[in-house]
Amino acid sequence: MEHIAGAIKKLIKKRGLEKGINQQKAVEVWGEVVGQKIKEHTEPLEVKFGVLTVKTTSPVWRQELQFQKNKIVKSINKKLIKTTIKDVRFI
Repeated sequence: MEHIAGAIKKLIKKRGLEKGINQQKAVEVWGEVVGQKIKEHTEPLEVKFGVLTVKTTSPVWRQELQFQKNKIVKSINKKLIKTTIKDVRFI
């Protein structure tokens, strides 16, 4: 008899749901990746086609995070152990 976790992984892979699950994980790990200070001024909203949309509390934060975007993308993908996020859009 197969362990339930293995069966679920096979089902997820068979149904092509891995990408969507990884994208949701990117939203969930946002605060862990960027740290408490940035987390307090941002809210990850969604991921579509590999682009994570993040709401910021002000234009100043939006500008600052634009400068850190490449580092943030790399950190998220490293945390997920997979290239899931291609870009971050700050609004």
